[in-house]
Amino acid sequence: MYTSGVIATEPLIEIPPDADQRILMRASFEDFEALLAIRGDVAVPRLHYFCGVLEIMSPSRKHERTKSFIGRLVEVFADEREIDLIALGSWTLRNSAVDRGAEPDECYQLGEKGDEAPPDLVIEVTLTKGGLEKLEIYAGLRVPEVWQWKEGRIGVHRLRGDRYEQLPASELMPDLDLALLERFLSDPNQAAAARAFRRALRSI
Repeated sequence: MYTSGVIATEPLIEIPPDADQRILMRASFEDFEALLAIRGDVAVPRLHYFCGVLEIMSPSRKHERTKSFIGRLVEVFADEREIDLIALGSWTLRNSAVDRGAEPDECYQLGEKGDEAPPDLVIEVTLTKGGLEKLEIYAGLRVPEVWQWKEGRIGVHRLRGDRYEQLPASELMPDLDLALLERFLSDPNQAAAARAFRRALRSI
């Protein structure tokens, strides 16, 4: 059950309008699951849990726009290269045995693998500092590859044993030019950018 002993560890401060709002709390895995049940089948707030600490994050409009834009372009690439990419959105990942849980910004499987298999790819957008270290969570959940968008760049992290190694390109989609994808993310018109990205891929 959710316990009254869960307390905030960060003071409330004034948040800029384009920043994510985040609260960290001491909690148990049972508290995490109870909050998931209370929240129900909605996309926000997004919850992450790591070894006794719960993060509750309300993403900004910029955060949601960026993560959806990246996903949209990744799906254009997969479609053009005939990759069987299964979009799973912010699918809740949890494992009590390793005391971890997460709700990615976007995640994908390459082909249908069932509910027990972790996603092959997680995409995380970072706009504001602080919060839980997401790579520590995803390593415990055995997610093979994590992309972190930060300051206009996508960092690729590949699981090696129990830790991630940062790579210059994706092992899941080695033909994807991430620098090319990043350039299209600056376009304010997502639909136009997706069409232009598709044309660029067909010219390669």
